[in-house]
Amino acid sequence: MASGFFALLDDISALVKASAASIDDVPAQVAKTTGKVSGIVIDDTAVTPKYVVGLDPSRELSIIFRIAKKSLFNKLLILSPAALLLGYFAPWVITPVLMLGGAYLCFEGYEKVHSMFSKHHAADVEVENVKVITPEELEKERVTGAVRTDIILSAEIMAIAYSQVTDQPFVNQVVVMLAVAIFITVAVYGFVGLIVKADDIGVHLAQERFNPTTRKFGRGIVTFMPHFLRFLSYVGTAAMLWVGAEIIAHGIPFTSHLLHVIEESLAHLPVVAWAVKALSCAIAGLLVGFLVEKLVILLKPLFKKKKPGAVAE
Repeated sequence: MASGFFALLDDISALVKASAASIDDVPAQVAKTTGKVSGIVIDDTAVTPKYVVGLDPSRELSIIFRIAKKSLFNKLLILSPAALLLGYFAPWVITPVLMLGGAYLCFEGYEKVHSMFSKHHAADVEVENVKVITPEELEKERVTGAVRTDIILSAEIMAIAYSQVTDQPFVNQVVVMLAVAIFITVAVYGFVGLIVKADDIGVHLAQERFNPTTRKFGRGIVTFMPHFLRFLSYVGTAAMLWVGAEIIAHGIPFTSHLLHVIEESLAHLPVVAWAVKALSCAIAGLLVGFLVEKLVILLKPLFKKKKPGAVAE
Protein backbone atom coordinates (compact mmCIF):
# COMPACT_ATOMS: atom_id res chain seq x y z
CA MET A 1 0.00 0.00 0.00
CA ALA A 2 2.78 2.41 1.03
CA SER A 3 4.80 1.63 -2.11
CA GLY A 4 1.71 2.27 -4.26
CA PHE A 5 1.18 5.61 -2.52
CA PHE A 6 4.80 6.69 -3.11
CA ALA A 7 4.59 5.56 -6.74
CA LEU A 8 1.52 7.78 -7.15
CA LEU A 9 3.45 10.70 -5.63
CA ASP A 10 6.29 10.06 -8.08
CA ASP A 11 3.80 10.11 -10.99
CA ILE A 12 2.28 13.37 -9.75
CA SER A 13 5.75 14.88 -9.31
CA ALA A 14 6.74 13.88 -12.85
CA LEU A 15 3.48 15.35 -14.21
CA VAL A 16 4.06 18.62 -12.35
CA LYS A 17 7.64 18.83 -13.67
CA ALA A 18 6.48 18.18 -17.22
CA SER A 19 3.76 20.83 -16.91
CA ALA A 20 6.24 23.32 -15.45
CA ALA A 21 8.68 22.68 -18.28
CA SER A 22 5.87 23.18 -20.76
CA ILE A 23 4.77 26.43 -19.11
CA ASP A 24 8.40 27.63 -19.12
CA ASP A 25 8.22 27.56 -22.92
CA VAL A 26 5.33 30.05 -22.96
CA PRO A 27 7.42 33.28 -22.90
CA ALA A 28 9.50 32.01 -25.84
CA GLN A 29 6.33 31.07 -27.72
CA VAL A 30 4.79 34.49 -27.03
CA ALA A 31 7.96 36.23 -28.26
CA LYS A 32 8.07 34.08 -31.41
CA THR A 33 4.39 34.66 -32.14
CA THR A 34 4.66 38.42 -31.55
CA GLY A 35 7.51 38.55 -34.05
CA LYS A 36 5.40 36.78 -36.65
CA VAL A 37 2.60 39.36 -36.39
CA SER A 38 4.88 42.42 -36.20
CA GLY A 39 3.88 43.63 -39.66
CA ILE A 40 0.20 43.70 -38.78
CA VAL A 41 0.99 45.34 -35.43
CA ILE A 42 2.89 48.10 -37.26
CA ASP A 43 -0.07 48.63 -39.56
CA ASP A 44 -2.53 48.69 -36.65
CA THR A 45 -0.35 51.29 -34.92
CA ALA A 46 -0.07 53.37 -38.09
CA VAL A 47 -3.80 53.32 -38.88
CA THR A 48 -5.33 54.12 -35.48
CA PRO A 49 -4.12 57.74 -34.89
CA LYS A 50 -6.19 59.02 -37.84
CA TYR A 51 -9.40 58.22 -35.95
CA VAL A 52 -8.76 60.95 -33.36
CA VAL A 53 -7.69 63.66 -35.83
CA GLY A 54 -10.00 66.66 -35.62
CA LEU A 55 -11.59 65.66 -32.32
CA ASP A 56 -11.38 67.46 -28.99
CA PRO A 57 -7.77 66.97 -27.75
CA SER A 58 -9.08 66.44 -24.22
CA ARG A 59 -11.00 63.40 -25.47
CA GLU A 60 -8.14 61.76 -27.40
CA LEU A 61 -6.90 59.40 -24.70
CA SER A 62 -10.46 58.51 -23.71
CA ILE A 63 -11.27 57.58 -27.32
CA ILE A 64 -8.11 55.49 -27.66
CA PHE A 65 -8.96 53.72 -24.39
CA ARG A 66 -12.46 52.89 -25.71
CA ILE A 67 -11.00 51.46 -28.92
CA ALA A 68 -8.37 49.49 -26.98
CA LYS A 69 -11.02 48.09 -24.61
CA LYS A 70 -13.17 46.86 -27.50
CA SER A 71 -10.09 45.48 -29.26
CA LEU A 72 -9.07 43.50 -26.17
CA PHE A 73 -12.63 42.24 -25.71
CA ASN A 74 -12.74 41.02 -29.31
CA LYS A 75 -9.35 39.30 -29.05
CA LEU A 76 -9.99 37.61 -25.70
CA LEU A 77 -13.66 36.64 -25.90
CA ILE A 78 -14.39 36.27 -29.62
CA LEU A 79 -11.34 35.79 -31.83
CA SER A 80 -9.16 33.62 -29.55
CA PRO A 81 -11.99 31.14 -28.74
CA ALA A 82 -12.98 31.09 -32.42
CA ALA A 83 -9.40 30.25 -33.47
CA LEU A 84 -9.13 27.52 -30.82
CA LEU A 85 -12.49 25.99 -31.78
CA LEU A 86 -11.69 26.03 -35.48
CA GLY A 87 -8.26 24.57 -34.75
CA TYR A 88 -9.85 21.73 -32.77
CA PHE A 89 -12.88 20.90 -34.94
CA ALA A 90 -11.79 22.11 -38.41
CA PRO A 91 -8.03 22.78 -38.49
CA TRP A 92 -8.05 22.74 -42.28
CA VAL A 93 -9.99 26.04 -42.21
CA ILE A 94 -7.16 27.99 -40.54
CA THR A 95 -4.90 28.26 -43.61
CA PRO A 96 -7.66 29.39 -46.05
CA VAL A 97 -8.86 31.95 -43.47
CA LEU A 98 -5.33 33.25 -43.09
CA MET A 99 -4.92 33.47 -46.86
CA LEU A 100 -8.22 35.36 -47.25
CA GLY A 101 -7.06 37.78 -44.59
CA GLY A 102 -3.73 38.11 -46.37
CA ALA A 103 -5.54 38.93 -49.63
CA TYR A 104 -7.55 41.60 -47.79
CA LEU A 105 -4.36 43.14 -46.42
CA CYS A 106 -2.84 43.18 -49.93
CA PHE A 107 -6.00 44.82 -51.27
CA GLU A 108 -5.93 47.52 -48.57
CA GLY A 109 -2.22 48.11 -49.15
CA TYR A 110 -2.69 48.34 -52.91
CA GLU A 111 -5.55 50.82 -52.46
CA LYS A 112 -3.33 53.04 -50.33
CA VAL A 113 -0.46 52.90 -52.84
CA HIS A 114 -2.85 53.58 -55.71
CA SER A 115 -4.29 56.61 -53.92
CA MET A 116 -0.76 57.95 -53.35
CA PHE A 117 0.32 57.77 -56.99
CA SER A 118 -2.91 58.13 -58.97
CA LYS A 119 -2.93 61.55 -60.68
CA HIS A 120 -6.69 61.52 -61.06
CA HIS A 121 -7.48 60.39 -57.54
CA ALA A 122 -8.32 63.86 -56.26
CA ALA A 123 -10.37 64.71 -59.35
CA ASP A 124 -12.48 61.60 -58.96
CA VAL A 125 -13.62 62.49 -55.45
CA GLU A 126 -17.20 63.70 -55.54
CA VAL A 127 -18.38 66.46 -53.23
CA GLU A 128 -21.13 65.09 -51.04
CA ASN A 129 -23.71 66.92 -48.98
CA VAL A 130 -22.21 67.78 -45.65
CA LYS A 131 -23.93 65.96 -42.82
CA VAL A 132 -24.10 68.02 -39.65
CA ILE A 133 -23.53 65.88 -36.56
CA THR A 134 -22.69 66.56 -32.95
CA PRO A 135 -19.19 65.99 -31.53
CA GLU A 136 -20.59 63.03 -29.59
CA GLU A 137 -21.95 61.45 -32.78
CA LEU A 138 -18.67 62.07 -34.60
CA GLU A 139 -16.75 60.46 -31.75
CA LYS A 140 -19.07 57.44 -31.84
CA GLU A 141 -18.61 57.11 -35.63
CA ARG A 142 -14.83 57.31 -35.30
CA VAL A 143 -14.75 54.65 -32.56
CA THR A 144 -17.02 52.36 -34.60
CA GLY A 145 -14.81 52.77 -37.69
CA ALA A 146 -11.64 52.14 -35.71
CA VAL A 147 -13.06 49.00 -34.09
CA ARG A 148 -14.23 47.70 -37.48
CA THR A 149 -10.71 48.09 -38.90
CA ASP A 150 -9.12 46.69 -35.75
CA ILE A 151 -11.22 43.52 -35.69
CA ILE A 152 -9.98 42.57 -39.18
CA LEU A 153 -6.35 43.10 -38.19
CA SER A 154 -6.94 41.42 -34.81
CA ALA A 155 -8.47 38.37 -36.53
CA GLU A 156 -5.28 38.03 -38.56
CA ILE A 157 -3.14 38.45 -35.45
CA MET A 158 -4.99 35.76 -33.48
CA ALA A 159 -5.13 33.36 -36.44
CA ILE A 160 -1.37 33.71 -36.94
CA ALA A 161 -0.84 33.35 -33.19
CA TYR A 162 -2.79 30.09 -33.21
CA SER A 163 -0.90 28.80 -36.25
CA GLN A 164 2.33 29.12 -34.24
CA VAL A 165 1.13 26.94 -31.32
CA THR A 166 -0.79 24.15 -33.06
CA ASP A 167 1.81 21.61 -31.93
CA GLN A 168 1.63 22.71 -28.29
CA PRO A 169 -0.55 21.31 -25.45
CA PHE A 170 -4.01 22.88 -25.22
CA VAL A 171 -3.18 24.76 -22.00
CA ASN A 172 -0.13 26.31 -23.67
CA GLN A 173 -2.24 27.30 -26.66
CA VAL A 174 -4.73 29.12 -24.44
CA VAL A 175 -2.03 30.86 -22.36
CA VAL A 176 -0.05 31.99 -25.42
CA MET A 177 -3.18 33.27 -27.21
CA LEU A 178 -4.30 35.26 -24.17
CA ALA A 179 -0.80 36.59 -23.51
CA VAL A 180 -0.38 37.69 -27.15
CA ALA A 181 -3.82 39.36 -27.13
CA ILE A 182 -3.07 41.34 -23.97
CA PHE A 183 0.55 42.21 -24.82
CA ILE A 184 -0.18 43.39 -28.37
CA THR A 185 -3.24 45.42 -27.39
CA VAL A 186 -1.38 47.20 -24.57
CA ALA A 187 1.69 47.78 -26.77
CA VAL A 188 -0.24 49.06 -29.80
CA TYR A 189 -2.64 51.38 -28.02
CA GLY A 190 -0.06 52.52 -25.48
CA PHE A 191 2.18 53.59 -28.36
CA VAL A 192 -0.78 55.14 -30.21
CA GLY A 193 -1.60 57.17 -27.11
CA LEU A 194 2.00 58.38 -26.92
CA ILE A 195 1.96 59.34 -30.62
CA VAL A 196 -1.34 61.21 -30.34
CA LYS A 197 -0.25 63.20 -27.28
CA ALA A 198 3.32 63.84 -28.49
CA ASP A 199 2.34 67.26 -29.87
CA ASP A 200 0.88 68.26 -26.50
CA ILE A 201 4.03 67.05 -24.75
CA GLY A 202 6.14 69.11 -27.18
CA VAL A 203 4.01 72.24 -26.68
CA HIS A 204 4.26 71.81 -22.92
CA LEU A 205 8.05 71.48 -23.02
CA ALA A 206 8.35 74.54 -25.30
CA GLN A 207 6.90 76.87 -22.65
CA GLU A 208 9.01 79.79 -21.45
CA ARG A 209 9.27 78.45 -17.89
CA PHE A 210 11.64 75.70 -19.07
CA ASN A 211 15.31 76.14 -19.90
CA PRO A 212 16.35 76.80 -23.55
CA THR A 213 17.46 73.21 -24.17
CA THR A 214 14.11 71.81 -23.02
CA ARG A 215 12.18 74.40 -25.04
CA LYS A 216 14.21 73.54 -28.13
CA PHE A 217 13.52 69.84 -27.58
CA GLY A 218 9.79 70.56 -27.24
CA ARG A 219 9.71 72.57 -30.47
CA GLY A 220 11.62 69.75 -32.14
CA ILE A 221 8.93 67.26 -31.13
CA VAL A 222 6.19 69.50 -32.56
CA THR A 223 8.10 69.88 -35.83
CA PHE A 224 9.05 66.21 -36.07
CA MET A 225 5.66 64.57 -35.40
CA PRO A 226 3.93 65.34 -38.76
CA HIS A 227 6.91 63.84 -40.61
CA PHE A 228 6.92 60.83 -38.28
CA LEU A 229 3.19 60.20 -38.80
CA ARG A 230 3.67 60.37 -42.57
CA PHE A 231 6.60 57.93 -42.35
CA LEU A 232 4.55 55.63 -40.09
CA SER A 233 1.76 55.64 -42.67
CA TYR A 234 4.21 54.51 -45.39
CA VAL A 235 5.62 51.80 -43.13
CA GLY A 236 2.11 50.62 -42.31
CA THR A 237 1.23 50.36 -46.00
CA ALA A 238 4.43 48.44 -46.77
CA ALA A 239 3.74 46.14 -43.81
CA MET A 240 0.24 45.37 -45.09
CA LEU A 241 1.65 44.35 -48.47
CA TRP A 242 4.56 42.21 -47.31
CA VAL A 243 2.68 40.56 -44.44
CA GLY A 244 -0.39 39.86 -46.59
CA ALA A 245 1.69 38.33 -49.38
CA GLU A 246 3.82 36.31 -46.95
CA ILE A 247 0.67 34.84 -45.35
CA ILE A 248 -0.59 33.79 -48.78
CA ALA A 249 2.85 32.46 -49.79
CA HIS A 250 3.04 30.22 -46.72
CA GLY A 251 -0.33 28.71 -47.66
CA ILE A 252 0.97 27.59 -51.08
CA PRO A 253 3.67 24.84 -51.01
CA PHE A 254 5.59 26.17 -54.03
CA THR A 255 5.85 29.80 -52.85
CA SER A 256 6.46 28.70 -49.26
CA HIS A 257 9.43 26.67 -50.54
CA LEU A 258 10.73 29.73 -52.42
CA LEU A 259 10.69 31.80 -49.22
CA HIS A 260 12.65 29.07 -47.43
CA VAL A 261 15.17 29.00 -50.30
CA ILE A 262 15.69 32.76 -49.97
CA GLU A 263 16.19 32.47 -46.21
CA GLU A 264 18.61 29.56 -46.51
CA SER A 265 20.65 31.01 -49.37
CA LEU A 266 21.16 34.28 -47.45
CA ALA A 267 21.39 32.77 -43.98
CA HIS A 268 24.86 34.27 -43.50
CA LEU A 269 23.36 37.74 -44.14
CA PRO A 270 20.17 37.78 -42.03
CA VAL A 271 19.40 41.47 -42.58
CA VAL A 272 19.78 41.10 -46.34
CA ALA A 273 17.66 37.93 -46.26
CA TRP A 274 14.89 39.76 -44.43
CA ALA A 275 15.07 42.74 -46.81
CA VAL A 276 14.97 40.56 -49.94
CA LYS A 277 12.05 38.53 -48.58
CA ALA A 278 10.14 41.64 -47.47
CA LEU A 279 10.70 43.39 -50.81
CA SER A 280 9.69 40.29 -52.79
CA CYS A 281 6.55 39.90 -50.68
CA ALA A 282 5.71 43.60 -50.99
CA ILE A 283 5.90 43.44 -54.80
CA ALA A 284 3.83 40.24 -54.80
CA GLY A 285 1.39 41.95 -52.42
CA LEU A 286 0.91 44.79 -54.90
CA LEU A 287 0.12 42.25 -57.63
CA VAL A 288 -2.33 40.36 -55.41
CA GLY A 289 -3.97 43.63 -54.34
CA PHE A 290 -4.33 44.68 -57.99
CA LEU A 291 -6.00 41.36 -58.87
CA VAL A 292 -8.32 41.53 -55.85
CA GLU A 293 -9.34 45.08 -56.79
CA LYS A 294 -10.22 43.97 -60.32
CA LEU A 295 -12.22 41.07 -58.86
CA VAL A 296 -14.08 43.44 -56.53
CA ILE A 297 -14.91 45.77 -59.46
CA LEU A 298 -16.11 42.77 -61.49
CA LEU A 299 -18.35 41.44 -58.72
CA LYS A 300 -19.64 44.76 -57.39
CA PRO A 301 -22.59 45.01 -59.88
CA LEU A 302 -23.88 41.64 -58.66
CA PHE A 303 -24.32 42.98 -55.13
CA LYS A 304 -25.84 46.34 -56.03
CA LYS A 305 -29.44 46.70 -54.91
CA LYS A 306 -31.97 47.35 -57.60
CA LYS A 307 -33.37 50.84 -57.36
CA PRO A 308 -37.07 51.05 -56.39
CA GLY A 309 -39.31 51.49 -59.40
CA ALA A 310 -36.67 50.31 -61.85
CA VAL A 311 -38.11 48.39 -64.77
CA ALA A 312 -36.23 45.48 -66.23
CA GLU A 313 -35.60 45.77 -69.93
